[in-house]
Amino acid sequence: MSDILSPLAYLTGKPTAQGKLKVKPEHFQVSENLGFEFAGQGEHLMVRIRKTGENTAFVANELAKACGVKSKDVSWSGLKDRHAVTEQWLSVHLPKGETPDFSAFLAQYPQIEILATDRHNKKLRPGDHISNGFVVTMSEVTDVADVVRRLENIAEVGVPNYFGSQRFGHKGNNLSEARRWGRNNVRTKDQNKRSLFLSSARSWIFNKIVSARIEQNAFTQVMLGDVALSDVKLSDEETGVTNAKPILVTAENVVSIRESVANGSMQISAAMAGDNALPTQEEALLLEQPCLDSEPDLMALIRGNRMRHDRRSIALKAQDLTWSVEGDSITLKFALDCGCFATSIVRELIEEIEVERVYS
Repeated sequence: MSDILSPLAYLTGKPTAQGKLKVKPEHFQVSENLGFEFAGQGEHLMVRIRKTGENTAFVANELAKACGVKSKDVSWSGLKDRHAVTEQWLSVHLPKGETPDFSAFLAQYPQIEILATDRHNKKLRPGDHISNGFVVTMSEVTDVADVVRRLENIAEVGVPNYFGSQRFGHKGNNLSEARRWGRNNVRTKDQNKRSLFLSSARSWIFNKIVSARIEQNAFTQVMLGDVALSDVKLSDEETGVTNAKPILVTAENVVSIRESVANGSMQISAAMAGDNALPTQEEALLLEQPCLDSEPDLMALIRGNRMRHDRRSIALKAQDLTWSVEGDSITLKFALDCGCFATSIVRELIEEIEVERVYS
């Protein structure tokens, strides 16, 4: 199976076990957690849906038709996997306070369920949720013992916080287009495409920096000139970090920051590249800058659109990670902050065997 992430380093070496993911939709379950209560009143009807084998945009468009509004009047906090069973909230702008009759909509789409409704005074925006809960089943695993050993290590140190392959489009097409746009100085009024390609560009460079740290045995090692993040809250789908206080690592504070990283109160970060100079210095700058320089087309796109530099943690630790084994199947349960990818955990466990989808 072609994998755009294949050049990236593994934290504990490439998995020896093979296995299948998403053989059935229920083998990949996602439940969105907004982390706040609704007002109970307001112009926006909040609809919690459970969908099977459908993408979020399709469901939103069909929900808009059922509500008699335009597609732009339906919004969401996060795009959820298509080949999965996922629960999430959608908001529909219905300022008169009406609740439509959804019976025809539900009869037409049995793969979509409405679990709850409420009212709120604000629409949902990307990144409004704080986390997602996952139940992931890997089936036909060829070396269960090796996967379990890796899980024990992951529970302790985490995995590389890579952006998953879905960020880069089918067969990496979004990344290819991002390079073309940067190379040819493409300009567009299509904000969706612009956002999509910029996101791919910045995410790919971040992934390369994380991979370089692993290759240089610096994944868990604080370097002089690093930027460490304190009070990390992962809630932004684009960068993965908001409200995180950046602290430059110097000769004076390196010992205390190493202790803080070791106890989990601070995290090492890597660049979400912008048009300004990297804030890293010394050893860390010597590691990061070549990753930016190696992608001139992507950096031309980023600089041409005046993107603001940001930082994202290089390590991903699943919350409340548990697992169970049944024959050659292993089921994981965990939660991840918004902007993080469950497939980054699976990547460290198995070499995924391509699955022929039995559902559309």
